[in-house]
Amino acid sequence: MDEITIGKLSELTGLNRETLRFYEQKKLIPNPTRTNSGYRLYPTDVIRRIRFIQYTKKLGFSLKEINTLLSLSTNPNGTCSDIKHYTDRKITEIAKQIRALETMKDTLAQLSTSCSGRGPLRSCPILDAFDNALTKS
Repeated sequence: MDEITIGKLSELTGLNRETLRFYEQKKLIPNPTRTNSGYRLYPTDVIRRIRFIQYTKKLGFSLKEINTLLSLSTNPNGTCSDIKHYTDRKITEIAKQIRALETMKDTLAQLSTSCSGRGPLRSCPILDAFDNALTKS
């Protein structure tokens, strides 16, 4: 098996060295072997693992969830239903986030509509709404 330095791994994956060290620390990628002079040498198959991490991050999975997915994906007794469970849970979580963002967008749109954009700040209905929300908290 070929091995590559952290610099080459960084170049091939687009991740900086600090991120690679962080992934190593979080056990997302295996600890590399070290040369006599202390250089990290990673097996080339770690590139595939890092691409898995990058893709699942783009899909909204947290590093903790990704660690679980990685564990499940390498479990010889694992099943598709194990991975599907995590995927379905993420879909539900994202749907909740979308609803919350839609509510925020609608509220901001209403506030924006209430303001003509003219006049002094003391008569701004948007700032009044923000101030009123603070007093209700």
